Amino acid sequence: MEQENYSVGLDIGTTKIVAIIGKENEYGKIEVLGIGRSKSLGVHRGVVNNITQTIKSIQQAVEQAEADSGLKIGSVVVGIAGQHIRSLQHSDYITRANSEEVINEDDLDKLCNQVYKLVMLPGEEIIHVLPQEYKVDGQAEIKQPIGMYGGRLEANFHVVVGQVSS
Repeated sequence: MEQENYSVGLDIGTTKIVAIIGKENEYGKIEVLGIGRSKSLGVHRGVVNNITQTIKSIQQAVEQAEADSGLKIGSVVVGIAGQHIRSLQHSDYITRANSEEVINEDDLDKLCNQVYKLVMLPGEEIIHVLPQEYKVDGQAEIKQPIGMYGGRLEANFHVVVGQVSS
């Protein structure tokens, strides 16, 4: 099975680590193809305090999921939680050079990348920037502005921030 046909989730918790492989079936439901579990070593209250032990626990869970499914995992989506994670709301905008050209993916990337330049508290960095809603020339509640025309592109973002040392 090719990588594009399935997704892998990895949950690194304080007590256990779980790797799960699944794919969307014809009914839009997730079909579990394989699952692996291991005791979580090196994690305390959601914070990795022994990276070597944590890596071994992750490898064990991933290997179990691969054996259970018969697939080789190439990449995973990791859930991050704990006291070292926080989120905030942020609004930002760009002014486009030519409002007569359609808004494209490059415009959205430029706006999103601008958010990554926000100054965080010492020891923190932005983990993820999620656009929630766009505005084009003041018109609000736009979910997908690609293909629209406008000079000012704005967005409200959900920004996930984490401590670098964790």
